[in-house]
Amino acid sequence: MSSGPELAEVLAEAFRLLARGVADRRHPFHRPTLATIGLDGMPQARTVVLRRFDPLRRQLRLYTDSRAAKAAELAAFPWAALHGYDPDGQLQLRLRGRASLHQDDAEADAAWASSPAGSRALYAISPAPGTACAAPPPAPQDSEGGRPHFCLMVLELTRLEWLHLATGGHRRARFDWPGDGAHTATWLVP
Repeated sequence: MSSGPELAEVLAEAFRLLARGVADRRHPFHRPTLATIGLDGMPQARTVVLRRFDPLRRQLRLYTDSRAAKAAELAAFPWAALHGYDPDGQLQLRLRGRASLHQDDAEADAAWASSPAGSRALYAISPAPGTACAAPPPAPQDSEGGRPHFCLMVLELTRLEWLHLATGGHRRARFDWPGDGAHTATWLVP
């Protein structure tokens, strides 16, 4: 395993793409797929929105409703995966890490305060997300009423896989952070 210049460039590119996914609402990495383990033991996947990326700490920030199934799933089993694909660049990122949930702390308060009023109102939906209903409920208008349900999810990356599809030959790399701060990097057969 080597972290030579080519692998370092791949990791830097992956981190740039994640940062762009946060900043650019039209970029494919803005809305990756989050996978968790359901309370029934079955895999669950849904689209989420990247809100922030800290490359030094390898942390991605996402928001969820504390009443949503994914919050209960992550509370029970805090490992999750994110998948994103950019069709124009023919680039796939597969991310894995440990998730922590923040609802009633300073981090959640700061995330809530930085959210636009229209986004905050979504957390005031009633009944809770995933509840069976006869018809879709009206969109909530109260931008402060959802605060008790707002939850910040922080995903600290422990693995990143990068795959570039190309007619001249695919390239694939994996980066692991085992917990001691150092990382390993290797090329993989695509």
